[in-house]
Amino acid sequence: MTEYEILRSNRRTISLEVRPDGRVLIRAPRAMPKKEIDAFAAKHADWLEGAKKRVQERSAFQETTEKRRDELTAAARDYLPKRTAHWAEIMGVSPAGVRITDAKTRFGSCSPKNRICYSFRLMAYPPEAVDYVIVHELAHILQKNHSPRFYAEVQKILPDWRERKKLLER
Repeated sequence: MTEYEILRSNRRTISLEVRPDGRVLIRAPRAMPKKEIDAFAAKHADWLEGAKKRVQERSAFQETTEKRRDELTAAARDYLPKRTAHWAEIMGVSPAGVRITDAKTRFGSCSPKNRICYSFRLMAYPPEAVDYVIVHELAHILQKNHSPRFYAEVQKILPDWRERKKLLER
């Protein structure tokens, strides 16, 4: 069984988290017996192993050379604003701006003021995956959450968004 750290707090639910360094954290209610926590971890052992593997692969991918980083950043600055404008016109939205960042844990984000940020790392993925991230972030201008209505907006533009999203999971 996987080793894990327990973080107890005033919560009602139990959750699993694989940290970027590969450590496993289980968040649990203060009063939950250790036996129940162990059973929860055992029940989710397959998921944990897969998540640990994905974290390890992602970490290896994120360690880019300075030259590669510069290449990806330049490509992102050239390509992503133009592609965002293309999809924004189709969707009928207007982002307040586009920035390229060094984000390691997310490909994109949309601020409450509709500013969109993309990680330069996104440029290492196929164009279909890049377009999914762009449409996903632009959809946040219309829906500020990940509700069914949000995914309906994405679906309108990219009916194959699920397949495109899978391309990001390498």
